Amino acid sequence: MADHIQTGQQLANKAEKKLFCCCALFGSNYQDAAELFLKSAKSFKLGKSWDKAGSIFIKSAKCHIKLDNKFDAAKAYVDASHCYKKTSTKGAITCLNQAVTIFTEIGQHIMAARYCKEIGELYELDKDLEHAKSYFERASELFDFRGDAATSVIQCKQKVAQLSAQLQQYQNAIKIYEDIAQQSLSNNLLKYGVRGYLLNSGLCELCKGDIVAITNALERYQDLDPTFSRTREYKFLADLAASIDNEDVASFTQVVKEFESITHLESWKSTLLARVKDALEAKVMEEDDLT
Repeated sequence: MADHIQTGQQLANKAEKKLFCCCALFGSNYQDAAELFLKSAKSFKLGKSWDKAGSIFIKSAKCHIKLDNKFDAAKAYVDASHCYKKTSTKGAITCLNQAVTIFTEIGQHIMAARYCKEIGELYELDKDLEHAKSYFERASELFDFRGDAATSVIQCKQKVAQLSAQLQQYQNAIKIYEDIAQQSLSNNLLKYGVRGYLLNSGLCELCKGDIVAITNALERYQDLDPTFSRTREYKFLADLAASIDNEDVASFTQVVKEFESITHLESWKSTLLARVKDALEAKVMEEDDLT
């Protein structure tokens, strides 16, 4: 490991000399320096010197920018980000943002979308849901630029809807889930996910606490997809709505338990259900106090 770090430093020193070895006719040898910095960074990576490797990849990227090799510059920023992931989420995001900017400038929208999505994932891991949502939104726009990446667009929009729900931006989440469901019905590869999207939309409706809106939503879902009323997801939402309408906390708890015994609920959905239950319990207690 120490040998790799030593080799990396020697290569970095040679690269620096290339940058400062100028002549009036040819100027700095950025091409040679970029290649030496790349080899140096890879050597530091092998030595698991992540911050050093990241900083050297950035130097390689800057050389490529001087040479107007924008694609290679963006790739070097991506390599730098993957090193910084080991030590600094902020550093990784900074490098990925540079890559996204360059890929967008040169019309590589799918590549830009891919790394925009990666930034969103990093922010999500860091519990910064608002920034995560923003980057997933941007990724969906970039994936949709040419209109030939429908699956990736929907995946990003799903994340935007999920994060909106987690941030209690329920109406935004509902709109996105219903739009995705509508789009998916006409696609044989995507239509099997429709009941999941409608379930997620329904959970957001429950969080709003308006029983009339919940009932209307279930009717709207049935109009959108006539098969939905025969699914476990529809029955689950309808039974939860009935429990809320009857102000029956025990029934609500049992409905959730029975559904989860067959279908695993992701943690964020369980969080939404916990919010609904808390609101229901608070309402029941308030009415008990009044009587």
